[in-house]
Amino acid sequence: MSGVDRVNQTLESEAPSLFKLLSPMGREAYFPPDIPFQAKEAAGTDFNGTIGVFTDGAGNAVPLPAMEDVLDFDPEERNRAFLYSPVLGIPSVRDAWQRWQRTGQPDQAPAEDQITTRPVVLGGLTHGLSMVADLFAGPGRHLVVGKPFWGNYRQIFRLRTGAQLVEVDVYRDFAYRPSALVDALKALPAGEPALMIVNFPSNPGGYSPTVEQRRDLRQGLIEAAADRPLMVICDDAYGGLVFTEGVPNRSFFWDLLGAHENLVPVKIDGATKEFAFFGGRVAFLTFGLELSKAATEALENKMQCLSRATIGSPSATSQMILLRGLESGRVFDEVSEIRRIARERYLAVQPALAALDPALLRPLPFNSGFFVLMELNPELVLDPHAVRKHLIEHYSTGIVAAQPSYLRVALCSVSAEALPEMFRRIEAGVRELANA
Repeated sequence: MSGVDRVNQTLESEAPSLFKLLSPMGREAYFPPDIPFQAKEAAGTDFNGTIGVFTDGAGNAVPLPAMEDVLDFDPEERNRAFLYSPVLGIPSVRDAWQRWQRTGQPDQAPAEDQITTRPVVLGGLTHGLSMVADLFAGPGRHLVVGKPFWGNYRQIFRLRTGAQLVEVDVYRDFAYRPSALVDALKALPAGEPALMIVNFPSNPGGYSPTVEQRRDLRQGLIEAAADRPLMVICDDAYGGLVFTEGVPNRSFFWDLLGAHENLVPVKIDGATKEFAFFGGRVAFLTFGLELSKAATEALENKMQCLSRATIGSPSATSQMILLRGLESGRVFDEVSEIRRIARERYLAVQPALAALDPALLRPLPFNSGFFVLMELNPELVLDPHAVRKHLIEHYSTGIVAAQPSYLRVALCSVSAEALPEMFRRIEAGVRELANA
């Protein structure tokens, strides 16, 4: 039996829903016993000439002093930072992030008996989405996503893999309607494996569901999973950034664990937004399944194959910087400060949003995250990109435009004191174009 047949057989017998969800590429993916595999087996030998890294001859890194001086690392940390990372990530970083996933929101921590796979390190959240797309999307596979959504989903899933995006209007009468997602799933051909993305807090909308909305969505997904293998991808890029009393702060991922044997939740999160480590490109991929040792190794084998085929291995230096933060003893207080500043900006913009002329602009529901999304009055027939360019040229204000009629403001990039004036300029610019 070939190696790929062996790992597929393991998944088919021990995780049948996960196996049915695999794309053609996912089924073919197999990490061969080449250089990284052989180097791991040779670890600890007297003479190790396997991996192509320049060392002092005894396995220690030889960084340029000018670069080493930037990082305050002890010799062991220096080695881990300047040598290759394992393809799935440095083990201590994976374990430290798994602890953070469970303690980062202590008021709403998951139950101890909620078992997940060990997080795999990624080269950023986009790499995590791409990994899932390669493994589980593909020609003819349906991906349900609520719109408006982050436009890069189209490139990741439709352009790269040929998956078919089912774009669902989830805002009706300026209210979030999770039932629309469930209805779209139930309308797919019976029994066909399907994917869905949820992004809470959302980009570009800045919205997280209420307790009742989460409960309804969870129940609807359980009903949909009764008819098909269903993977729910939780894009948790903005985890922990909820600012409204009574709105759950923990990932929806935890609500889905064990909900149905056909329902496979996946969590993609990382240090980019949660730790304001945008240049670090460290993220994580976690499956909400309790797998046997053999099934875990089979799934990790496929992820190693695809990771090595794209980024090679994740940045070891960024991982070590993140590990220093996770083990500092100050991490929760420091992350809480980021959340406090973000909430301050959220509160600062509320009066400005309330004062907007609805004949020009109306904000969509907004209770969390880094963004506020506004819809231009359709009766004005204004091109959002024309508005965007007008604001740059005449009001020295930069925002993002999205079709058909949306304007997105990244509150994370503007101080609380400046936000009222920024929104005054946005409204003035829209009014000027509307009058023209």
